[in-house]
Formats: sequence, C-alpha cells, structure tokens
Amino acid sequence: MPYGYQAPYGYMPYVQPQQPSSGIIWVQGEAGAKSYLVAPNQTVVLWDSEAQTIYLKSADASGIPSIKTLDFTIRETAAEPENKLDALTAEIQALRKEIDAMKEAKA
Repeated sequence: MPYGYQAPYGYMPYVQPQQPSSGIIWVQGEAGAKSYLVAPNQTVVLWDSEAQTIYLKSADASGIPSIKTLDFTIRETAAEPENKLDALTAEIQALRKEIDAMKEAKA
C-alpha cells in the first residue's frame, strides 16, 4: 500500500471469529497425537477422543518431539458412612473378632 493510503469509509477487513475454547485439545487416536505439531521447548496435553488415553507430547529445543502415553481410569470411592458412630461400631466389631481369633489360636 502506498504511504498515506486510507481505506474507504466503512471498510473493514474480514476477521474470522474465534471459536470458544475449553482448553482441552482432542485428537483421534495415537496417529492424531503423533501428527499434532508442538513448538520447540513446549509440552501439550492431548486427549484421545476414541479411548481413555492422554498423550503428553513435548518437543526439545531442536524441535524433536516425544510422546508419553497415559491410560486413565475412574476410581470408585468407598461410600462414606452416614453416621460416624456406625463406622466406629463396625471397626470395634472387627477388632473384637481379631482378638477372639488370637485367643483361640493361643488356647
């Protein structure tokens, strides 16, 4: 553009709207993770959309990539007792059984 050029009144260059980002990068399988480009000295977390797998892809200073594969599972937590007294009572009963077993073993 020549120096001092002004765009016509009302002219606006086309700007592509950005998609909202959730911060999660989804890839399709290991092939998708391998083909994802990573900048030198950077690490990205890639979530597999086809399996319960997470890929940690890094690139060293020269841009050579490496991938660590993590499998994730959902842990089931034990149900919390509604009443702490019930939990203590159950623990006392278990200890009584152990003591009784020890007494029988001695006898």
